[in-house]
Amino acid sequence: MIVKPIKTTLFREGEDLVAFLLSFIRKPREKSIIVITSKIVALSERRTVAIGNTKEKEKLIKKESNFYINTKYVPMTLVDGMAMPSAGIDESNACGKYVLLPEDSFKTAKLLRKKLQQKYHLKNLGVLITDSRTLPLRSGVVGVALGYAGFKGVRDYKGKKDLFGRKFKFSSVNVADSLATAAILVMGEGAEQQPLALVKDAPVEFRNNINQKELKIAVHNDIYVHFFSKLSKRKK
Repeated sequence: MIVKPIKTTLFREGEDLVAFLLSFIRKPREKSIIVITSKIVALSERRTVAIGNTKEKEKLIKKESNFYINTKYVPMTLVDGMAMPSAGIDESNACGKYVLLPEDSFKTAKLLRKKLQQKYHLKNLGVLITDSRTLPLRSGVVGVALGYAGFKGVRDYKGKKDLFGRKFKFSSVNVADSLATAAILVMGEGAEQQPLALVKDAPVEFRNNINQKELKIAVHNDIYVHFFSKLSKRKK
């Protein structure tokens, strides 16, 4: 698999995202995946708010999230089934504004894919909208897929056999977030000005229709829930 970051001009709020993509990505070959950072998707949708005081930011975070709880460092929130700090609201590289998450990343990915397929005359094309997240008990950020289209986001091993003939009962691979992490690693998180990437030869299953809920787990089914509830009560 080859992941190539693409350096661009500075994307402006309200700019035409399709035209921007076409100007920096020359015709990709079949079975490529175009990776787009969520920030420029949000900027294209004018999903920004002028930076205000602490109370105004707290109100905004609560408005943008489904669940909110204060922690020692930042508010932790639940947004569309994903746990994240501060509802994903970002101030970095935002020119004095808060940049919110895109309105509907799956819908946008689907629309972009359709337009790009027509422009590039491709049958198999993937579109992936990424953000970055921290992992519990791990330092640093990794990539996460906010939305995608054109490929299956999960590879299921349940019922298949391992090297010694033992059948997998639960195993699956999170394809979408793995691709997002690989892309973000080369795109960067600072002043690299590489909000796009092109992935070639990815080991994915291309398809027209996807299940938007295939990566989601209900809170009560998450294997870490009871662990962390016990850990927080542990005596020091």
